[in-house]
Amino acid sequence: MNDNQKLLKAKSYLDKLANGINPVTNEIVPESDTINNIHISRCLFYISDVLRNVIEGNTGSPKKKSSKAPFSITAQQLASYPFTNEPITVTEITKNINALIDADEMKGLKTTSITNWLIEIDFLEYITDEKGKNHKFPTEKGTQLGILTQERLGMYGTYKVVLYNSNAQQFILDNIDAIATYNTAKKS
Repeated sequence: MNDNQKLLKAKSYLDKLANGINPVTNEIVPESDTINNIHISRCLFYISDVLRNVIEGNTGSPKKKSSKAPFSITAQQLASYPFTNEPITVTEITKNINALIDADEMKGLKTTSITNWLIEIDFLEYITDEKGKNHKFPTEKGTQLGILTQERLGMYGTYKVVLYNSNAQQFILDNIDAIATYNTAKKS
C-alpha cells in the first residue's frame, strides 16, 4: 500500500468516526459513545479536511468553509426519504435527511436538533442512571408516537438505544421546519 492509499484509508476511517460509525465493523456507535461528542466529531471532520488537502496536494491549512446556507429542505426532497420497516436511531434519521440536501451549499441537520426539539415538546426526557450519567428516553407520549428503546450488546456491555419507527420518523419529517430552528440556535 503506497502513502496515498494509506492517506485515503485514514481519511475514510476519520470520516466514518466523525459520522458516528465504527470504521472496522461499519456499525453505528451508540449515541452515548464519546465519538458522538460534537467537539470530537468536529475535530475529526477538521482533520479529515486537512488530509483531503494533503491528498489533493494543497499544503496550506484547510480553508474556512464558505458560509453555507442554513439547513432547509423542500417537500419534494422529503418525499424521497427512505422509510424502513425496522425502527432506526435518530443518527440514521439525520443521515437519511442530510442525504437529501446539497451538503456543499447548505449546513446539515444536526442530530441534537431533533432530540432537543423532542425533549422540548415532551416526547423525550433525560433520565439519570446509577452512575450519574444522563440518557435520553421516550416519555409516555413518545412511546405512543413510536419512539422505543431496545437493549443491545456493545463493546462495554449492554446498553439501551432509542429507536424511531416509521410513524415517529414521519412525525419528525412533518415537523422539520420547527426542528430546523433548533439547528441554527446557539447553545447558551
